[in-house]
Amino acid sequence: MNLDDHILLWNHVFIKVMDVRFQTMDKGEELRTYRLPASAFLYTVRGSARVWLDQSVHRVERFHVLHGGKGMCLNIVSEDELEYYIILYRAILALPCRQEIQQLLERENPFLYQYAFAPHHPLSLYDKVELLEQEWRQASGLGKLHVKALLYQFVYELLSQLHQQGIQPLKPDLMAQAVVYIREYFNQPITLELIAEELECSTGHLSRLFKKQMHTSPIHYLGQVRVDRAMQLLLQTDATLQEIAESVGYPDAHSLSRSFKKYKGVSPVRFKKERRQQHWDQDLPITMLKYAVQEKQPPRYNEIDYQYQHGTRGDFLMQGRIKITAMTMLICLSMLLGACSNQANTQVGSQTETNPTTTQTKSDQPTGDGQTGEQTKTRTVTTLKGDVEVPANPKRVASDQYMGHLLKLGIIPVGVRSFMLSEAWIEKAGISKDVIAGIEDLGEFPMNLEKLTYLEPDLIIGSIEKNIEDYQKIGTTVFLPYWEGLSTAGPLEKFRRISEIFGKQQEAEQWIAEYERKVEEAKKKIDGIIKEGETVSIVQVANKSLYVLAAKGGNYGSSTIYGMLKLPPTEKALNMEEGFENISLEVLPEYMGDHIFVYGAEDEGANEVLNSNLWKGLPAVKKGQVYMYGGFGDKGDEFVMEDPYSMELQLDTIVNILLATNK
Repeated sequence: MNLDDHILLWNHVFIKVMDVRFQTMDKGEELRTYRLPASAFLYTVRGSARVWLDQSVHRVERFHVLHGGKGMCLNIVSEDELEYYIILYRAILALPCRQEIQQLLERENPFLYQYAFAPHHPLSLYDKVELLEQEWRQASGLGKLHVKALLYQFVYELLSQLHQQGIQPLKPDLMAQAVVYIREYFNQPITLELIAEELECSTGHLSRLFKKQMHTSPIHYLGQVRVDRAMQLLLQTDATLQEIAESVGYPDAHSLSRSFKKYKGVSPVRFKKERRQQHWDQDLPITMLKYAVQEKQPPRYNEIDYQYQHGTRGDFLMQGRIKITAMTMLICLSMLLGACSNQANTQVGSQTETNPTTTQTKSDQPTGDGQTGEQTKTRTVTTLKGDVEVPANPKRVASDQYMGHLLKLGIIPVGVRSFMLSEAWIEKAGISKDVIAGIEDLGEFPMNLEKLTYLEPDLIIGSIEKNIEDYQKIGTTVFLPYWEGLSTAGPLEKFRRISEIFGKQQEAEQWIAEYERKVEEAKKKIDGIIKEGETVSIVQVANKSLYVLAAKGGNYGSSTIYGMLKLPPTEKALNMEEGFENISLEVLPEYMGDHIFVYGAEDEGANEVLNSNLWKGLPAVKKGQVYMYGGFGDKGDEFVMEDPYSMELQLDTIVNILLATNK
């Protein structure tokens, strides 16, 4: 920013001096990862050191001035005995003021800018900062007033020399600061408002910046960091889920499980079991997990990409570069071959016909052998990331979710995520082993990009937003989230969304109509078991904890029990803002209805709850109106997913349990 704007803002703010200190450091001493609590001036008066302000490194000697904004990460490594002053201050815009002043501060905030330079006239600055520190130590009312006056004199002299020497302050990289802050404090309660406050910016500005550069939100990124750390602890320790949850910032094991499944597509219990039973592939060796969360050490930054590096990790970094290079070559080769193929098979001359749902591109000109080119049709699909033009009849579909939905629509994907290939409903629904054997295992989130490239998909469906950009480099990609916050979309709505991508709404509605017919038959079968005025609760017992599922947005069969069969929920279940609520055993009676469905009664820790006197004293338990279902077997169960096959099985299971219990 120019000097006039800088001065203008200094004239319109109220300055509060937070602290003034004189510090000394011995040779070789280090100050590690000190996050500036306010804007700061640092003025060295003796010795030399290397100083990091976020990703920028400076070698300073005597009479160097540095400035950084609140939230910046300061690291100092002294090379000789170092003496310096540090002034911490806060700038508050005095109100009321003109709107253009407020906009200027939002756009160009000099109190957050970073700069470092050796002034041509250092002693005039030294005189003021020395007196400033002396007055601050006296701590008298008059002295504090003098402190503020001296600070303005210091700033005046500094800005004057800054302008004379042509020094241009650097605008802070808020994106990088937010990422570092999240990775450093991910295990503590963090909100978007807190991050913005620490970095002295608005929540809207921070969200827009994150969306633009990271293609996700700050809170979604926070969840990813927490789950990555949880994944590391699951594989390298024998800590309980509750212990892991508390160490990564979740209040309880169930919250961790919900988030883990959202990001990884599988529960942490199942993830740990499967990973320990198989060899690690090249995409996730155990040694790489050690770097899932950035260590709190002084940063060593590469000037190109600012990625944190250690010399001792050269092999790891080289392996990553080799993989990236190989991946790039494969993608380029695939694109080149595809381009050549298109050029050979499609001649000049095409016309486009458009309707509200489908774009048809026809190639009617004769080819070299006198034949007419094959029709190519596309369809425009509206997604959360904008309109996407997809093949009208894709032949090679890859997806990290929704395999059951695709199969029900008659679409056999060429590749899916590992978890999809071992879902419990596959065998129960009678899916041919040959069909499953013909689907490529593409690993976990994100799907293996090398394998995905070799498959040459003409359509990719991704359910995790942060993976979409990588998939788009390989082929046409549609983003369709499976989880929405801590709730799920209704299962029928999920199926409709998938069918719209392929233009198979008619097939979807036929299945939905048939399914709803079965639901009506099921209601007649169980009519009278839940009497008028009675209510139903759904409890999940997992990891020695109790969870009550909500009437809307829940999982593990709640959509079948509440949404399809219309069994009446309790008032508590109706008023839950999220898909579940973690409760203590003491308040259990407040949440329980006249009938209780228990998911996971055979899971670890369930006996502790089900054998308790409080549980046995519940009216529903005494009347025998408790229905046990589901749990974590070798392949889970039909209540984990909400595809059409799972929904059919869930309906049969719940009805049979009710009928068997009430004979």
